[in-house]
Amino acid sequence: MKTKRLLNLTAAMVLLVSLTSSTPLVSGDPGRRVSMTLVRRAAALGAFCLDGSLPAYHLDRGFGAGSNNWLLQFEGGGWCNDIASCVDRSKTRRGSTRFMSNTVVFTGILSNNASLNPDFYNWNKVRLRYCDGASFAGDTEFGNGTSMLYFRGQRIWNAIILDLLPKGLSKARNALLTGCSAGGLSTFLHCDNFTSYLPKTANVKCMSDAGFFLDAIDVASNRTMRYFYTQLVSLQGIQKNLDTSCTRAFYPEPSLCFFPQYALRFIRTPFFILNSAYDVFQFHHGLVPPSADPTGRWNHCKLNVTACNPHQLDALQGFRKDMLGALMNFFRNSTRGGMFINSCFDHCQSALQETWLSPTSPRIHNKTIAATVGDWYFGRRKEAKEIGCPYPCDKTCHNLIPASTTDSSVSNAPGHNSRGTLSRSQAELNYILS
Repeated sequence: MKTKRLLNLTAAMVLLVSLTSSTPLVSGDPGRRVSMTLVRRAAALGAFCLDGSLPAYHLDRGFGAGSNNWLLQFEGGGWCNDIASCVDRSKTRRGSTRFMSNTVVFTGILSNNASLNPDFYNWNKVRLRYCDGASFAGDTEFGNGTSMLYFRGQRIWNAIILDLLPKGLSKARNALLTGCSAGGLSTFLHCDNFTSYLPKTANVKCMSDAGFFLDAIDVASNRTMRYFYTQLVSLQGIQKNLDTSCTRAFYPEPSLCFFPQYALRFIRTPFFILNSAYDVFQFHHGLVPPSADPTGRWNHCKLNVTACNPHQLDALQGFRKDMLGALMNFFRNSTRGGMFINSCFDHCQSALQETWLSPTSPRIHNKTIAATVGDWYFGRRKEAKEIGCPYPCDKTCHNLIPASTTDSSVSNAPGHNSRGTLSRSQAELNYILS
């Protein structure tokens, strides 16, 4: 049974790669294409992608008043937790820079357009390419005479930072470490370490986007995500890179510290959590993984939330309750933390212009994600913690799950705007499936 659950979740990670790496489908500003930089000195540090290729990043130089400010974004794209899936991954752009495009589009929080990204547009912005399959946290290798895999995410992180320090990062006045999905989880793992590299006078903060993966009990009463992460931590030698205060606190299960909900209280650097209470990946593969629904009773609900029956809606509301419960201590007691927890069926909202800042972007109490993050980072409000009301009350969402266009009640459902046209949900889903 455990093997079956593992195979199902491994397949799910392939979907997560697709969800977090598709081309932004944004009307208007097309974003800026930024070239890739290989870290030539990484080999001396033993910092390699899964296949042994050199790691890389994309740097868009800051200008004007932002010349000494830095924003680093971890790329997302799932994980691999067994040899077979890591071998497969090593033959793709998620495990090798040999298969990566030489340019990527910077949009959303990476945009250099002042009207689309007013707080960070002129900063130095870096996208760290993801090629290790363990949220930049592993440090071991595997070889059997046929296959050779480098689990060197921690060294990749160190090598990229060391490459950026002489390029101006060492003189940063303001800095923000962020990431989406598996990259969002990376921010929890590396936040304090990032602070240690920078001047003590620098204003350093971290933000996770869709990286608050819960230690959830699925609808079949299994802990599928916990089992997956336990295997991942073991395979890729992650334990030694986890926060030691956390691993001591959770002995004899140190792999729990890979979960943000357990690692969060040990992070000293100011932190912002951007997440949907109904994160679409966690809904499909944490709450209802394929192994927990062998007969497909959840299929219609997964594709169209308006088709969920009362029992299924109760499970979704229970997941939201569990997420808010895991965040409650942070919400109540963190004086330097920020939060934007909305009720959109979505996954990653800071890198796409439509969700980051646009006329139709998601809002809580009429505050956009971009405005809330900016208020928190620059201290423009005493507290920047927003929690949206539960589904279906939020009409500002750009949902990844499309609502059925044949349902007469759908015009007011999340996923459709007031003009009755499709949000990015249907267009993006069509792109992913094409």
